[in-house]
Amino acid sequence: MSSSDFRQIAIRTESGKAERLFRAAVSAFCSLARPSRREIGQLEDLTLPLFDDVPVESRRYVAAALSECEYAPAALVRRLCEEPVDIAAPLLIRSRAVSDIDLIALIGRHGLPHARAISRRKDLNPTIADLIRALERPTLVRVRDPEAAPAQSLVKTQVTANSAETQQTPGVAAENARRRLRSMMHTGDEALAAKVDAFPGADTYIKLRETALTGNAAFFQTALADALDIDFSIAQSLTANQNYAPLLAALRSLDFSEDRAFLITVAVYPGLFPHPQAIRTYLDRYRLLHRDAALDKVRGWKTETLSMAARNASPTNGDSRKASNSDEADASGLRASSRK
Repeated sequence: MSSSDFRQIAIRTESGKAERLFRAAVSAFCSLARPSRREIGQLEDLTLPLFDDVPVESRRYVAAALSECEYAPAALVRRLCEEPVDIAAPLLIRSRAVSDIDLIALIGRHGLPHARAISRRKDLNPTIADLIRALERPTLVRVRDPEAAPAQSLVKTQVTANSAETQQTPGVAAENARRRLRSMMHTGDEALAAKVDAFPGADTYIKLRETALTGNAAFFQTALADALDIDFSIAQSLTANQNYAPLLAALRSLDFSEDRAFLITVAVYPGLFPHPQAIRTYLDRYRLLHRDAALDKVRGWKTETLSMAARNASPTNGDSRKASNSDEADASGLRASSRK
């Protein structure tokens, strides 16, 4: 079938036959040896509006067909990958249109069923393989790099018939989780660079992501204070305990996608996501949090910042304010007024 045949399908197919059009368009596309960018766009424009009207069997057929297609349209593949695993499995296992970053996001949203299908990919990134193993057995961390886990951090060894796995202290496990995420994000940096200009707040996201992945709380809190335009002490309080709700609101106010918000949160709180249900709960809470509500919280933090600044700048009634040596000359007028 030629490319002209593919372009004429929408014209000669009877109107109202969504399933027939959906399957025929994908079949014709898959027969093209090297489709042009325009033809890839045409397939997406044709099939995505029909997607919700197409039965499960047709989605399964199309997923299987596109899994073998070298130039599969990325938007349609991503939509199919969000389907239950019995539909998405061929794409999760074989499709080249699914990037490593896409795979991590899919695991975050769908948990073990998708993760197990992804684990069957040939040449799977070792970082993703480790994350899948961590999801399946959250109390165990397989050590790939001996230098990343010193002998003194090992607290228990379980020997099985085929392998030995090592359980680690929470601090080492958290650092290993950050290391895996850092490695994964650097693996996808080239792909991200092509898209970053089109993403609002990209610089803010990258700064928050990179400081979170350092594992240094003060670095991340400083970046968060800058991003929200709030006082450092308030930013510090947002991540001071094992409750990610304030951070969730902060990231939602910045209008980050749920995938980006999750990557930042799991870097700050790696111990809070030991199993797929915890990840799904986070993503559900993030989706349900309206951005206006998040912005109200940030406005409250900004008001608190202004109040703190006002308290620091103005003397309290009857108090005499003491200036530091460096500020003594500038504060002489302030001390005079406080003595009145």
